[in-house]
Amino acid sequence: MLSRQIRPLLSRASARPKTPQTFPTSLRSYAQAAAFQDTKPPVAVFGLDGTYATALYTAAAKTSSLDSTSKSLAALAEVFRKDTKLSGILTAPTLGPGDKSQIIQELQRHMGGVDKGDTVKNFLKTLSDNNRLGILQGVCEKFATLMGAARGELELTVTSAAKLDSRTLQRLEAAVAKSEYSQGKKLKLAPKVNPDIKGGLVVEIGDRTIDLSVSSKIAKMNKLLTDTL
Repeated sequence: MLSRQIRPLLSRASARPKTPQTFPTSLRSYAQAAAFQDTKPPVAVFGLDGTYATALYTAAAKTSSLDSTSKSLAALAEVFRKDTKLSGILTAPTLGPGDKSQIIQELQRHMGGVDKGDTVKNFLKTLSDNNRLGILQGVCEKFATLMGAARGELELTVTSAAKLDSRTLQRLEAAVAKSEYSQGKKLKLAPKVNPDIKGGLVVEIGDRTIDLSVSSKIAKMNKLLTDTL
């Protein structure tokens, strides 16, 4: 796992004296490349990771590298999916410039050489310079949302307390596709696992949410008891 390769960097970094760190305004400079063309993202995504994902989408559109950028981020998203400890390691405050440079090299290696014009490489450097490597996983997710919207896809997020088998997911996708919620669009399935929902499902289709989780039912029951007593 990538996190095992990076972990030794944390030990060495923690032993170094801490020095004040400055954060350049490279995010603005990075997005500036697309300022003179109509490269507006198809939908709005929110949060800090959404801001960076939007800047990356805009710059990639300007350089005609959306497809290769999408493939690169999809590869990184798969790394995060397989290595759940990686995101936590990237937020370590003890990482120095040299450590971050090595991390970027490792991340590039996992992208499989599809990064056209070094768009993602430069973006990773921007995240590193701004001490934001920790939001990379969120950026991958928000960028996928932007690309799905650009392709006319509707994201279908299914959250369960435990991992669902492929047959169950296919049945859920088919059921939603036949419903009015699909709006006649191609669905992009995004399964997630969150033990906190206790059981049941939370289904998100575009901007709609259907909460069938056990945790939601417990919350409603608690509210009912509180209001009654």
